[in-house]
Amino acid sequence: MTRLPLEGLRLLDLSRVWSGPYAARLLADMGAEVIKIEACTLYDWTRGGIRPPPESRVYPDNEPGERPYNRSAYFNLFNRNKYGITLDIRKPRGAELFKNLVRVSDVVLENYSPGIMERYGLGYEILREVNPRIIIVSLSGFGATGPESRFRAMGATQEQMSGVHHLWGYLGQPPLRAGINLGDPVAGICAATAILLAVHKRRRTGKGERVDISQRETLIHILGEVVLDYSVNRRVQKRIGNHHQWMVPHGCYRCRGEDEWLVISVNSDDEWVRFCRVINPSLAANDRFRTVSSRWRNQDELDKLVEQWTSQYDHHTAFHKLQAVGIAAAPVLSNKELYSDPHYNARGFFEEVTHPETGTHRYPGLPWKLSKTPGRIRMPAPYFGQHNEYIFRELLGLREDELEALTRERIIGTTPLVDIDET
Repeated sequence: MTRLPLEGLRLLDLSRVWSGPYAARLLADMGAEVIKIEACTLYDWTRGGIRPPPESRVYPDNEPGERPYNRSAYFNLFNRNKYGITLDIRKPRGAELFKNLVRVSDVVLENYSPGIMERYGLGYEILREVNPRIIIVSLSGFGATGPESRFRAMGATQEQMSGVHHLWGYLGQPPLRAGINLGDPVAGICAATAILLAVHKRRRTGKGERVDISQRETLIHILGEVVLDYSVNRRVQKRIGNHHQWMVPHGCYRCRGEDEWLVISVNSDDEWVRFCRVINPSLAANDRFRTVSSRWRNQDELDKLVEQWTSQYDHHTAFHKLQAVGIAAAPVLSNKELYSDPHYNARGFFEEVTHPETGTHRYPGLPWKLSKTPGRIRMPAPYFGQHNEYIFRELLGLREDELEALTRERIIGTTPLVDIDET
């Protein structure tokens, strides 16, 4: 079997919800040994808790089952390829065992609020004494320094303060929220990259380091041209909906069928001529639309004409008609359509995974294809405390009586002791 590029790298994952677990999963997909650490009274919220609300729809067949905390689709997606243990690092014995894990590990990833690890007696300075080669990656909303460092944050608050929401919305209308918390996956990708860079540096220097990541700052990076526009021109950009600064037409257009849509971007006069050949050849000679500037001035009228054409076709048919002449167009796919998409299936993007408590389902695979070292889904997400025996006995050498004592003291376990709203 092909050796994966990150085999031999051990990462302790203390993070919860999305940004941190996603960063760790990207590395686990490429072979890193990731140990996800939770406590019986402080675990990943995406597990959903002991008594989920009846309307919850994150479980197979919409059925929470006897152990819903092992059946959450959200948790199982972002924690595949990981080992899972429980360990209450807030208790002295738990902190001691965590230090023992640090001694034999390469990276610690956490997305607590700044100061929490120090409060537990597990800050960078202490962990560096335990293992001088350890890399500590902290992934918080606003970073560990600055006047806002102690502020609590979730993905939505990071988006607001990064400036992203200022641009989301229609001309003359209030800002809109995105359907997801975009700050989490962006920060997760940056964290995974930072870890690889820190490991690369350690190979040269032999020393570990601390990486302090502000999720708000990682999100600002996707607004590079907006920030530069103000820096250079002192111009504050406005909300323009689905329109673009120079590409016209540029938008999301209704198609035939229920809730079917097509996105279209025409980038030049040459593309405009080819676009017109498909939807209406006479438009190419219309002075109101002949140039980029004239199309931009009359784009509201043009959008209506484009939608007259798209509404005649289902979004897949319209997509292929425009792509056939080199126009950037794509259907807006529902979650059901993703699974039947011929392109994804031809590339083997979705992988079948069997989880002991949820059954067999198709999961999104890796977002890249490496020819010599392809990553893969090697094991499903861990159920609660699944690998306690392996990690504590095989890796740390604890005896059976020690494990029994840890269970009695509620330092480890295989069942959550409080519900999610109590953590």
